[in-house]
Amino acid sequence: MGKPTGFLEFNRELPADVSPEERISNWDEFHLHMPEEGLRDQGARCMDCGIPFCHTGVSLPENTPFPTGCPINNLIPEWNDLVYRGLWKDALERLHKTNNFPEFTGRVCPAPCEGACVLGLNEPPVTIKNLEVSIADRGWDEGWITPEPPEKRTGKKVAVVGSGPAGLCAAAQLNKAGHTVTVYERSDRAGGLLMYGIPNMKLDKEYVQRRIDLMTEEGVKFVLNTEIGTDIPARKLVDDFDAVVLAIGALKPRDLPIEGRELNGVYQAIEFLHANTKSLLDSNLEDGNYITAKDKNVIVLGQGDTGTDCLATSMRHGCKSLNQFDIIPEPPVDRTPANPWPQMPRILKVDYGHEERDAKFGGDPRTYQLSTFKFVGDDNGNVKELHTREVEWVPTDGKPFREVEGSEKVWPADLVLLSMGWLGPEDTILEQLDLERDERSNAKAELEKYTTKHEKVFVAGDVRRGMSLVVWAFGEGRGAAREVDRYLMGSTLLP
Repeated sequence: MGKPTGFLEFNRELPADVSPEERISNWDEFHLHMPEEGLRDQGARCMDCGIPFCHTGVSLPENTPFPTGCPINNLIPEWNDLVYRGLWKDALERLHKTNNFPEFTGRVCPAPCEGACVLGLNEPPVTIKNLEVSIADRGWDEGWITPEPPEKRTGKKVAVVGSGPAGLCAAAQLNKAGHTVTVYERSDRAGGLLMYGIPNMKLDKEYVQRRIDLMTEEGVKFVLNTEIGTDIPARKLVDDFDAVVLAIGALKPRDLPIEGRELNGVYQAIEFLHANTKSLLDSNLEDGNYITAKDKNVIVLGQGDTGTDCLATSMRHGCKSLNQFDIIPEPPVDRTPANPWPQMPRILKVDYGHEERDAKFGGDPRTYQLSTFKFVGDDNGNVKELHTREVEWVPTDGKPFREVEGSEKVWPADLVLLSMGWLGPEDTILEQLDLERDERSNAKAELEKYTTKHEKVFVAGDVRRGMSLVVWAFGEGRGAAREVDRYLMGSTLLP
């Protein structure tokens, strides 16, 4: 703890953002950089607690998707202090001990570490997330991050299916251990949701490709445009490799099977986001191969990060109007007794997409306790209206809520984006390998072991735990790599 009184002397500060009015005109990242002096002051706010809950990485209560502290156990107090003392290269080394890709988590992680910060009990918490990305970016700028291929190879071959967060971490760690790693990805670019699920203004794809290129130089082989289960039978991978890691995500979206669902203009959010980013990268949107919100009345059903990304993408297209509906009650402004520290705060937040919509149209786009019960189309089969009813969260007829009589409302809608969560992994590979499922249809594997009934097959990330945070996927990918290494070699030095 370089400055014992830092948390008393300095207030929490974050770097400025490009104004919403300006940033919706482009697809660039909009968080500006903080000067080094300011970053050092923010690092000084860390109290180096005797029990640093920020990096505990557990679920409280158990088996919930909400982590308490950092799931990959980042050594947060250590690199906060190193930043304060100006020892940036040492800070990067500490950061890389637990995190393969801190420039990703520093941009897109919701920072459960900050929710568990002890200072956050009675003051604004330490700006952990911004310090993390600042360390990583400094490492790239200074040329400290370079290829580090293993000194020798083990002769073992491992296939990783899926190049999202879990797959990339598993591949990086297994390659570090000296195994020959081949990553299979069905898209035309590696990165999974990091590449095509998160918009460019939130995570510039140059940063994703930069890491892919680095891993390639380190010896990881990426096979793109290849879908396991279709182009190559899943069983063939098991036969051809010494071990297989399935990191295929949980990309089966929840649908809304109501009247009019078949109309043109009603899409899953992931379709909208994927096509937009691909067209942006391929042609700067000039090829027209994406779903446009331009001059349309857009309604996003559901929230979370995906819903916010749909808002922000629609704003950049130039939508005519923009609303967001959810059936749940509005979250509280502050923690409730049911959500105490150090749990991840489940409170009302104003994210970047909400700010942008407010700046152009005025007001918060979100309306809570609305149930959409019908889509209505025009004579050409295009959606033109969305019909809702208000709901009250009073248990009735076996449901947790009831619809309010006489509360029907019609909303103009030319584009409806479904951001209603996920139902688990796609079936093809799991069925071909006859893998067991848990009660939520995820691949069944023991936590911290990642093993399935096939001794060669391991599962990690959302395919095992269900759709969750990027940082959980990082932790599971690293954990699966450790267990694969132990299986192949009899012991392991991987963390």
